[in-house]
Amino acid sequence: QVQLVESGGGEVQAGGSLTLSCSVSGNTGDNYYMGWFRQAPGKDREGVATFDGQGKPRYADSVKGRFTISKDNAKNTLYLQMNSLKPEDTAMYYCAADRQPVLLVITAGYNYWGQGTQVTVSS
Repeated sequence: QVQLVESGGGEVQAGGSLTLSCSVSGNTGDNYYMGWFRQAPGKDREGVATFDGQGKPRYADSVKGRFTISKDNAKNTLYLQMNSLKPEDTAMYYCAADRQPVLLVITAGYNYWGQGTQVTVSS
């Protein structure tokens, strides 16, 4: 079993920055693929950033050049650095983990999800 806990969300003005963290606990001895997703009110969940099967970062077109996914294996933590935030980035952000690759285009079905952290960007 793995537990994921997101943190770092908050309210920021457009153009600002936030860094989200996803702390992994439990059976961290296994290797897991991980990624970030978000869901805005009234909208479907969408993939934001993941590491592909070769460990390369992949980003949704809407966040390319502004968001950076990274991980610190020693701290068992996944990060999402978000710069130049826009009001349309407002959403609940979730991290997900699975023993199979976490893909941007597949937004459900992963074994482990965090509870989410809210990001609100005001104009």
